[in-house]
Amino acid sequence: MNPTTRISFPRISGRGLLPWLLVVMAAPASAARPNVLFIAVDDLRPQLGCYGESWIQSPNLDRLAQSGLRFDRAYCQQAICMSSRASLLSGYRPDHGRIYNNGPLFEHVPDALTLNQHFLNHGYETVSLGKIYHHGGDKKQGWSRPAWQPEGDWSGRGYLAEASRREVARYEKQNPGAKRQGMGPAFEAPEVDDEAYADGKIATRAIGELRRLAKGGDDGGTPFFLAVGFMKPHLPFNAPRRYWDLYDPRKIPLAPQRSTPKGAPKPARTGWGELRGYQGMPRSGAMPADSERELIHGYAACVSYVDAMIGRVLDELEKLGLEDDTIVVLWGDHGFKLGDLGMWCKHTNFERDTRVPLIVRAPGMKARGKSTPALTELVDLYPTLCELAGLELPGHLEGTSFAPLLDDPSREWKSAAFSQYPRGSVMGYTMRTRDHRYTEWRKLKGGEVVARELYDHRADPEEADNLAGDPKSGARLKEFAARLRAGPQAARPPWR
Repeated sequence: MNPTTRISFPRISGRGLLPWLLVVMAAPASAARPNVLFIAVDDLRPQLGCYGESWIQSPNLDRLAQSGLRFDRAYCQQAICMSSRASLLSGYRPDHGRIYNNGPLFEHVPDALTLNQHFLNHGYETVSLGKIYHHGGDKKQGWSRPAWQPEGDWSGRGYLAEASRREVARYEKQNPGAKRQGMGPAFEAPEVDDEAYADGKIATRAIGELRRLAKGGDDGGTPFFLAVGFMKPHLPFNAPRRYWDLYDPRKIPLAPQRSTPKGAPKPARTGWGELRGYQGMPRSGAMPADSERELIHGYAACVSYVDAMIGRVLDELEKLGLEDDTIVVLWGDHGFKLGDLGMWCKHTNFERDTRVPLIVRAPGMKARGKSTPALTELVDLYPTLCELAGLELPGHLEGTSFAPLLDDPSREWKSAAFSQYPRGSVMGYTMRTRDHRYTEWRKLKGGEVVARELYDHRADPEEADNLAGDPKSGARLKEFAARLRAGPQAARPPWR
């Protein structure tokens, strides 16, 4: 195999062509290296059976957790699709190149050496299915073949039922030029099969790719990096009826904290415009209680639907005899509020938005079926996968490989995880420690701190009470402000 035939040379890391060629020529394109099955799920909360949510039906993700390591305190770097994914896949935190501005990665960082490109450079066959990157232009870089997206009988954001299409047309006619017009209903539950929606088609395509790759792929036995990006439970909450029927609507719990945090500054909140743009949703004000339960029901149905699709892919991996030779990574790009703190969707620095599900299974790991309380971040995935696959770590990486946790999940680890979210003229920088969340809202020009938040997770796990205004918090605020300023580098384990 000659990897250079599939490389876009301008995307090479910037350290010169000759050193790169020497690395690629020295890297054995051998099946002895582990494969990687890289599974992304859009808007998935760590609200699964394996995370202690017994009412959620997620048997396949629970099964994966039983054979891998479950990360109980994993955090994204920004609670929005594009920036979270761009950060993870580039190895940079959002401030680098202003990735936080939500545009394509390669417009922000033109010379980015991405995770998939790095694996391609080292002899892997890299394949992208579904939603991995957010923007179309980013999908063109670093893959052995063109990134694949599903096609089907839906319009807009995945609507299927004829009644939904009629509603969209009616809304467009009645509201010409309206913002987010034509979004259709926020949920539906038609009597259709799994492949009526995108995730069913993605699962089927992933199974086909696994069968092809098991036979040696395009180049006869090279290891693979197969990225499979599922689209649910992202809005609209559409799933085949049988997944809705898994739940009794009368027993669906509402969010435990349904009012805005006491003392939270205005930039900390969101008006959840993403949801308000859908049919039947209030254009302002609070969500009616009956609608809350119906939306949570739809979200849960979508979780069970995507869980079933992931189960199909994991079953095929096992049937093909690839399970023992493949690293499996399951991650969500950010959390999602379901009425929590009186809000919906993501787009904040609160725990519900920044905390994500993360499950990793690797050949030879010792901590199978266990969990870890170690603070970890999605930006850590790039160096971790490199270490597990025996690839050199590019010098630009801003995360820390958590590979040692796969053998010793209780060892001392990072002292904090960091996220951020822009809000107009200010940036909210937040730091999650073992017991607290501390946030500063700083002006983008000049860096002046205009507001602070402090939540004590020992007494207030739902972040209902901002303690930053409490005179008793003075010493703690000073300590956390210094730690936030010191940044991620100072929070790393000293031996990494």
